[in-house]
Amino acid sequence: MLQRRSKPIDSRGFYPFLTAQFLSALADNALLFAAIALIASTGAPNWHEPLLLQFFVIAYVILAPFVGAFADAKPKGQVMFIANSIKFIGCLTMFFGLEPLYAYAIVGVGAAAYSPAKYGILTELLPKESLVPANGWVEGLTVAAIIFGAVIGGELASKNMDLSYAILIISALYLLAAVFNRYIPILPINHKPRKKNPWFLTQDFFRSYLKLWKDPLGQLSLAVTTLFWGAGATLRLVVIAWAAFALHYGLDQATKLTAVVALGVAVGSIISSRYVRMEDSVKILPLGILMGALVCSMVFITSWETAALVLFLIGVFSGILIVPLNALLQYRGHILIGAGHSIAAQNFSENLGILILSGAYTLMVGLNLPINGIVFIFGLFVLLTMVIASQYYAEQKH
Repeated sequence: MLQRRSKPIDSRGFYPFLTAQFLSALADNALLFAAIALIASTGAPNWHEPLLLQFFVIAYVILAPFVGAFADAKPKGQVMFIANSIKFIGCLTMFFGLEPLYAYAIVGVGAAAYSPAKYGILTELLPKESLVPANGWVEGLTVAAIIFGAVIGGELASKNMDLSYAILIISALYLLAAVFNRYIPILPINHKPRKKNPWFLTQDFFRSYLKLWKDPLGQLSLAVTTLFWGAGATLRLVVIAWAAFALHYGLDQATKLTAVVALGVAVGSIISSRYVRMEDSVKILPLGILMGALVCSMVFITSWETAALVLFLIGVFSGILIVPLNALLQYRGHILIGAGHSIAAQNFSENLGILILSGAYTLMVGLNLPINGIVFIFGLFVLLTMVIASQYYAEQKH
């Protein structure tokens, strides 16, 4: 429940926003698995499936200097409406036969435009004392959308349903999200960009981005969150391929295992928010080493019970790590470059991580490496990277 405050939440804006956010995130996650099934049904090469993720996140990387300014130039409810409309159009083009990779790239453009508006609107809708509980609602519903989106996407993509109908149902979720965006009140524009020149915006963005990287604490949080978001997004695809090989699972069953990871992240986030301080971020970095080791151990798993336990623990450790590091990144970003630039820099870096790691996975699939070999390489990379990060930032602290 949201805690009491002197100024109550304006339900005219907050609850429509919350509903739209849940529906949009639910559709994003369901569409990924439906698109994977659609690609598989066309007989496309296996490496096209992980390529989906790259086509989705490329917009985050390319448009990073501009989407923050776009979100600040208009009322954020309108920006979210436009973004969800773009997602709806992208999903609909998939229904009408556009190549899934290209259709999913259009959805990615909408997602990239949606992100800064989503993060920035709460400060405009609510008083300061309401922000922490409101963020709790947003994050909790986003995790729920990831879990239910994975399950619903897997079920819709199962052999029992025509994939065209599955895509149409997901399109309806985006349309419904856009409808709820229209119920968000038009709010004053507080930080309208001084210039709209693309070259100026690009220079301004990269100046801010480099400033955050040069700060020791900013660098720590940015580096590790980039690794974790890249690894986490790629792991969803790895788990689907691994479950098909090791457990003989279909897509509908494999998606439930990815939902177990999301559930673990939610539990880890709760633990971290209660017991881990932002200042202790460096001390808990060794948990990332355990995560890498657990991923490596997947090559020995042959039962779904063990798989569910290991994936749940991977999610828990990830949640414990990511919460204080995100808080640290937001704190340093707010001080050094401002909240808007900080969100843009974080989105750029994390999605660049997803692009690189999913690209490496796509390459390994294209080279026909055995899935257990890919899993072990993936886990070993996380393990060694976290060993280096733990040692390097521990020395920096001293």
